Amino acid sequence: MTSQGIIDEVKKSGLRGRGGGGFPTGLKWEFAARETSDQKYVLCNADEGDPGAFMDRSILEADPHAVIEGMIIAARAIGAGKGYIYCRAEYPLALERVGKAINACREYGLLGDNIFDSDFSFDIEISKGAGAFVCGEETALMASIEGRRGEPRPRPPFPAQKGLWGKPTVLNNVETYANVPLIIRNGADWYTEVGTEKSKGTKIFALTGAVNNVGLVEVPMGTTLGEVVYDIGGGIRDGRPFKAAQIGGPSGGCIPRMHLNLPLDYESVEELGAIMGSGGLIIMDDNTCMVDLARFFLEFVQDESCGKCPPCRIGTKRMLEILERITQGKGEEGDIEKLEKLAYQIKETALCGLGQTAPNPVLSTIRHFREEYEEHIRYKYCRAGVCADLVRAPCQNECPAGVDVPGYVSLISEGRYREALELHRDRNPFPSICSRVCMHTCETKCRRAQLDSPVSIRALKRFLADTETEYFSMPVVMEDENRAKHKVAIIGAGPSGLSCAYFLARIGYKPVVFESHPEPGGMLRYGIPEYRLPRKVLDHEIRLIRNLGVEIRTNVSMGKDFTIEGLKEEGFEAVYLAIGAWGSLKLGIEGEGARGVYSAVDFLKKANTGEDLGKLGDVVVIGGGHAAIDSARTALRLDSDSVTLIYRRTRDEMPVSSEELDEAEREGVRVKYLVAPAAFSTENGRLRAVKCTEMALGEFDRSGRRRPVPVEESAFDLPADTAIVAIGQRTDEDAFRGDGVLQLNRNKTVQIDKDSRATSLPYVFAGGDIVRGPSSVVHAIADGQKTAVCIDRYIMQDPAFAYPWLEEKELDTKFDPDADPVERPRVDTPTIALSDRRRNFHEVEIALTEKQARLEAERCLRCDYREEE
Repeated sequence: MTSQGIIDEVKKSGLRGRGGGGFPTGLKWEFAARETSDQKYVLCNADEGDPGAFMDRSILEADPHAVIEGMIIAARAIGAGKGYIYCRAEYPLALERVGKAINACREYGLLGDNIFDSDFSFDIEISKGAGAFVCGEETALMASIEGRRGEPRPRPPFPAQKGLWGKPTVLNNVETYANVPLIIRNGADWYTEVGTEKSKGTKIFALTGAVNNVGLVEVPMGTTLGEVVYDIGGGIRDGRPFKAAQIGGPSGGCIPRMHLNLPLDYESVEELGAIMGSGGLIIMDDNTCMVDLARFFLEFVQDESCGKCPPCRIGTKRMLEILERITQGKGEEGDIEKLEKLAYQIKETALCGLGQTAPNPVLSTIRHFREEYEEHIRYKYCRAGVCADLVRAPCQNECPAGVDVPGYVSLISEGRYREALELHRDRNPFPSICSRVCMHTCETKCRRAQLDSPVSIRALKRFLADTETEYFSMPVVMEDENRAKHKVAIIGAGPSGLSCAYFLARIGYKPVVFESHPEPGGMLRYGIPEYRLPRKVLDHEIRLIRNLGVEIRTNVSMGKDFTIEGLKEEGFEAVYLAIGAWGSLKLGIEGEGARGVYSAVDFLKKANTGEDLGKLGDVVVIGGGHAAIDSARTALRLDSDSVTLIYRRTRDEMPVSSEELDEAEREGVRVKYLVAPAAFSTENGRLRAVKCTEMALGEFDRSGRRRPVPVEESAFDLPADTAIVAIGQRTDEDAFRGDGVLQLNRNKTVQIDKDSRATSLPYVFAGGDIVRGPSSVVHAIADGQKTAVCIDRYIMQDPAFAYPWLEEKELDTKFDPDADPVERPRVDTPTIALSDRRRNFHEVEIALTEKQARLEAERCLRCDYREEE
């Protein structure tokens, strides 16, 4: 082939540089070929300085001849006589094998003078780099080869015109050259069969981070991120949720979970504020703090900056200082805007590509995870539990109510149960309830899991709560005549409303709670079965609220017996709206109104109040959350012949906890995965079967889960006398549309100011499910706690007031930081026998014994411990 023929074939192949921005390789070669010079150079960039990247090193170690052949072809195309492979000295095996390959090529006459008796002469040398990241930039790399300090220079002129020693130079990276022999051997048409329209061929990624299968993967250009993470990478370790992928190294950016369908090609990645780079792909789960991640990459870039230009040298330093302040809890309003302003100035004015792309991790994390920056700055909160100055202990940080978990666990280990209960109730008034129904996300952050398994925090709380019988362990309650004069109304006696009343009462208020049902408790009473939450337990902790002077008025409904504006006219200065989400989402399929078809909320409410549901027969439950499992297990305990639960995704995607699902299956619930209802078959208005369709998992949705799609010709009937639809709950907007209209969000939840928790009516506050949508009990409790503070500040206008539950309590429990962790297996919550659960609602879980509890509590690593200064 002629030189131009080689260039034309490479251009036709669509090969783009695999080391960074993806510039067309053939075009770069053509620019150099047009230049006239007594000497031209072909350089291979094997510096590969991105953290976690090892694609180029692997190619050099495994197949150095592919790279050398690619360089020889490039040299023939542009008329070069000399080549250099620039590789950092810390890759000794790669250097050794490349050296042997070069010598072998010389012995076979592939390198040297007059190759194969032609007029073409070309040889290659190895140039060792000292490991400076900036030498990955092409002009800095050339300076290093020339023996000068590795610093970039302004362009133009570009290397194709004036490169190494001022001569025309082509520089590509290892992977780019390794593709060239395949293109020449098999033809450009063969190469273009793989990839996308603008990004041809394959790409090697160094897949690492929180993924099950780490290592090098080679995939066709255009393969989606989700396919790489889940089909090749095997998904996220420990079943945790995917959060983001960092692609392109320190010059790249983050891709969040709503973009798992993103095709990995140059244009698509760039649209999201990232770059393909050399192929580093770091997968992150929910344990990653995006602010800290941006700080890490910027710290790396700042350390590696050559210092030649002020935008990179000084600008990245100023950005790093801001990020460090934010992660230390010293962030200020306006810091995000400062970061953005600095970032764009650096991108526009930095000398080289590395400096210009250095702000990318910061900009992409702000773009996709701005809320995390705001939480660090405004609330001094790191949701991932990573930033040490903001996190006392990971378990406590994960608890929405901020309960001092290591504190009460350490008190249990010393047998100081009353103190432990007081400490728990300082931030959560419902230890007995939460020990039974909480999703215990605190355990997912327990650092003990890094040794063996997390501490059984919920089981310890259950033991602790059961030690309280005739007494109440109460934290400090203040008497305040001034606050007692101010009237506060709370609408809804669920966990959020009762919690708000509890915290207001602790600082002197006498709030009045309005409840539409005959008994207080909300979903705790009417939505959770007794086998999980006995009514005597619920009544016990509600008595605590009443004992503080809280008045609870039942059988009074908003819109019927009172209105929000009417409460204001009665002298109530503030109103907390916490009515929950009692509406049910509908499937919208034929026959949904037939007799025998219930919503989960309606079914559980009837079952929990003792209403006769008649003979249930064969029961089909539709859904995969806690309401679905509660409905299925409740149906088993009533007059049912069988219970089958159908879920349109796989078990891995089910939102219910694995413990609840395991117990349901043990009790006899049959679960059919990848099945969705298509219609309800009826006879004389009565349900007779659920028409179902088998599903397959398709593309990813915005939640990061694969979207189920119907399988053709897979319809079947599932006989059913009763069907329970448990696909989600919603707020009933008519319930709070009174004389003063509250502004709603698109999903029909109440719109509030996140800081003041006030609605569009300044004296009306809201929390719980009508703000969040259906959520957990502990989130509702946390909303009540936070809103109590907001209401007090609204009424008293006293920003200096110290709320007792916001102060960390000093504990005198013993702890030896130098002692080795206690080697002891986890004690899980015991349960009653399966035979004792039939046709009754006896509580399934049993409390630990005192000995078990104290031994389990000793497993705590005391992450809250700080040495005294």
